[in-house]
Amino acid sequence: MSDERTVLRATFTEDAERYDRARPGYPEALFADLVELTGAGPGSRVLEIGPGTGQATVPLAGLGCAVTAVELGAELAGVARRRLAAQPRVRVVTAEFETWPLPAEPFDVVFSATAFHWIDPAVRLAKAAAALRPGGALATVLTEHVAGGTEPFFAEAQKCYERYDPTVEKGIRLIPAADIPPDDAELAGQDALTGTVFRRYVTDVEYTTEAYLDVLMTYSGHRAMPAPARAGLLACIADLIDGRYGGRITKRYLRELRVTYCSPGTSSPSS
Repeated sequence: MSDERTVLRATFTEDAERYDRARPGYPEALFADLVELTGAGPGSRVLEIGPGTGQATVPLAGLGCAVTAVELGAELAGVARRRLAAQPRVRVVTAEFETWPLPAEPFDVVFSATAFHWIDPAVRLAKAAAALRPGGALATVLTEHVAGGTEPFFAEAQKCYERYDPTVEKGIRLIPAADIPPDDAELAGQDALTGTVFRRYVTDVEYTTEAYLDVLMTYSGHRAMPAPARAGLLACIADLIDGRYGGRITKRYLRELRVTYCSPGTSSPSS
């Protein structure tokens, strides 16, 4: 795994309380589709990779699933344990998924919401497949910021990024959700996984200036910026929201649920 990926994914646990407060949850329709496509429900064994502070774990527990949630960040895992303390069928493990030993009993579902891309690409699909029973399902959620909401703000905010972050490509604009193709390229050549199904959900979230700066500070790229540049960027964005948009903007999210199935005859390890 690249050193950059290792450094960036470690930033999420630096301010777990902010992450828990600022990160939006997931649409109810996503979990209804998860039940339909995977059979997740009372008694189902679910392995969740990268639960963060439990934004998706809480709804999974509400379905009656027995969840083992593997979280790299100790502080994030601590908040998740607190949120899920009343759920005896949920276990939060602090560990790196790549090196975490799979239990002998396979899972019905492996689930990862906005975290699967942080797992080492050389490991994630093969290990997820190895964790599943034959016919089980790997369900991952991709989150994208897409065109919509307060569109003029995001075009103007790009100038703040170009001013304070020299690595930012100039003139970037958001893409409509309909123009983003389903992403199944990674599954090519994976004999253990087959039959991918996609479901999509577009939601708008309104933010005050303070709340929007809060959510920006949960993004790895922002946290990894040099402190003076980050402070300048956040001040530029705050001035823009307060001065031109009355202290409120709306951000549009695309959530894509990708479900693929463990091929019959695939065996799980006993270690």
